[in-house]
Amino acid sequence: MKIFETEDDLKREMKAMKLFVSMFGGSFRKLDPLDIDYKVFDSEGQLIAYAEVKGRIRTIHNAYPLPISARKLVKLIDKRIQPVIIWACEDGIIYGKADKLVGEVKLSGRTPREGAANDIEMMVYYERQKNLKYIRYK
Repeated sequence: MKIFETEDDLKREMKAMKLFVSMFGGSFRKLDPLDIDYKVFDSEGQLIAYAEVKGRIRTIHNAYPLPISARKLVKLIDKRIQPVIIWACEDGIIYGKADKLVGEVKLSGRTPREGAANDIEMMVYYERQKNLKYIRYK
């Protein structure tokens, strides 16, 4: 399996995670590239969630619908501890607990990336809803 995260993607993820955990004085740890993205810890170092961060090169206002691969969503939920999805936008983050969100599943494709055998996959798309929150970067 080829990993497609660029250095810019990783910087965007890191910025989003720092903002997310700053709300409650927590911390985080990056997981293996073939796993979901992060373990999230509370201010005492207790594991409280797993998080998947998706880059969204749009402003919060124009970010919807919010996409995530169904495969990543299943991996996240299979961790059996609070699953959080974070979309890292240009001006802040949108986040929500995966088990509280309602989305639409579609078979989607994208322009093939170099080295990708098949870029058609099942995706979940989330429209605006009360269980999605946002925080702007300062």
